[in-house]
Amino acid sequence: MAFLSRVRFSLYCILLITHDSYSGLFSVVLLGLTAARIHYTENLSPDDPLNGGYRFYDPVVAELLATSILVTLWSMFAIHAIYTRRDHLIVHTFAAESIALFVLFVMWLVGTGIATSMWGDLGWCHQYSPCRLLTALVAIAWTGWVFLFFLLGASLMHSLVNRAWTEPMHGHLYPRDSFMPAQTSEYHGSHA
Repeated sequence: MAFLSRVRFSLYCILLITHDSYSGLFSVVLLGLTAARIHYTENLSPDDPLNGGYRFYDPVVAELLATSILVTLWSMFAIHAIYTRRDHLIVHTFAAESIALFVLFVMWLVGTGIATSMWGDLGWCHQYSPCRLLTALVAIAWTGWVFLFFLLGASLMHSLVNRAWTEPMHGHLYPRDSFMPAQTSEYHGSHA
């Protein structure tokens, strides 16, 4: 199913390359937003009204930072494995891809869900840059999670339909592609 392979490759690229105002990378933008939030909270001035001026960090932001790093690394690995048709190791199989995507999917969902419960409605303080940063963080996190959902669905669908759990994740080797009906002289004529 070369079509599904192209769809998955495109979804991985879209997970990295976004077309919104950030003109960057979903996971890299999330990484930048989380790093900016951690930098802000770890370097509060004593007269900052947030937390009485005491330095802190949000554990959910650290979790999203770690998740964005892992998603960036996995996406680059998967794009390379699909594009170059790697099939040497077990990590290049659909089973490994499905497991990795499931773990990243859960990590991203947990972080995004907690961040949304904490900062889901910050319209009242949008004039302040920390609120705008948190709003952007939550929006990018949900958008990236949606793409992970579609990637996981595409990988599982291909693996289940084709029983391709141990096949290479590039998706170019599976029984239906190799099936070719026998050709007889009846269809091609005999040139004797």
